[in-house]
Amino acid sequence: VQLEESGGGLVQPGGSLRLSCAASGFTFSDAVMNWYRQAPGKERDLVAAIAGSDGGTNYADSVKGRFTISVDNAKNTVYLHMNHLKAEDTAVYYCNADHDFLGNYWGQGTQVTVSS
Repeated sequence: VQLEESGGGLVQPGGSLRLSCAASGFTFSDAVMNWYRQAPGKERDLVAAIAGSDGGTNYADSVKGRFTISVDNAKNTVYLHMNHLKAEDTAVYYCNADHDFLGNYWGQGTQVTVSS
């Protein structure tokens, strides 16, 4: 199982970014795919989740209405669409796969910096 994130970078407040997580070694149908983030000096927190079995989603209150998690099963890729970004969204964002049979896996992380 491998997870590879991309799409991070520097963006101004109010801007948008799309993070991608390319997965290999498993299919999404047996997994819950998550995006976490960790700001300097803080714990790693769950941002968004999507269940491979039924597409159900869950979001942290701080990002509801601004972020959207989605999957492209043909590309085996999960996305995090981030709009109306704020300075407090600055963090390293991690892709996580919680698979029913294979266990729990993490990507290497991608830095998102929101600053003017």
